[in-house]
Amino acid sequence: MNANQLDVAVDEQLSNKARWVWEETLKLHRRAQETRVASSLSPIEIFVVLYYGGFLRQDPRNPRWDGRDRCIISKGHGSLCMYPILADLGYFPMDELEKVCQEGSFLGGIPDPVIPGYETINGSLGHGAGVGAGMALALKRRGTDQTVYVVTGDGELHEGANWEAFMFAAQHRLDNLVVIVDNNQICMLGPTDEIVSHSDLAKKFQAFGWGVRGVSDGHSVVALSEALLECQRDESGKPQAIIANTRKGNRVPGLENAPLSHVTAIKLDLIDQLLGEGQ
Repeated sequence: MNANQLDVAVDEQLSNKARWVWEETLKLHRRAQETRVASSLSPIEIFVVLYYGGFLRQDPRNPRWDGRDRCIISKGHGSLCMYPILADLGYFPMDELEKVCQEGSFLGGIPDPVIPGYETINGSLGHGAGVGAGMALALKRRGTDQTVYVVTGDGELHEGANWEAFMFAAQHRLDNLVVIVDNNQICMLGPTDEIVSHSDLAKKFQAFGWGVRGVSDGHSVVALSEALLECQRDESGKPQAIIANTRKGNRVPGLENAPLSHVTAIKLDLIDQLLGEGQ
């Protein structure tokens, strides 16, 4: 098998894994309709590439392994899709997915660090970038080669604390910090640009001293992998941002890109139809 064939095989593997995570996320939402499913469908490929694409050093048997890379999931409400990923990797048993949002389960509608594999509290939005910048500074001062990844939503960037963190990271030349923006362009109240415009988000990051890469299709595992590889190879000394254009409620009719998809549940019969069940 040559290099191109190997790349095709890996890309197919990641795409198949993303499809599986999409299906498992719908199953979780069927069990717990209070979960924010639209926000959890847009970053699936981002997490699949990070966790299965060889970018995160991790040890599911030892989630707090000191040599791990860090992934700060700042948009915690939109990470229901992480539950099947973490279970699949061995952070906890797969049968825990059956108990989501039930009494006694550690898998809630909003995750917290009691879940093996989560680094931080993920309720109030806007703090992941600051926490990630602090971790990146500490790791850099230790002289390690570990990387901190922060996954944030575009609506979350309305919070001013993010931009303080971005200034801090640029000043301290935290080139071990990568922020990935799940740019689905819809927040709780409607289209993000109608609330507080994010037009030319790349230029905003550049003005704050960051290297920036745009991914026009944030559901392409190939494009996301290439952007992350470019961040790894960058020698500018700057923190790096990836702006991945995604679709909120991806691939769900009536939910995808709907203005109020943030707080909309999917009807059970539609979930069955999408999963090919109940027919």
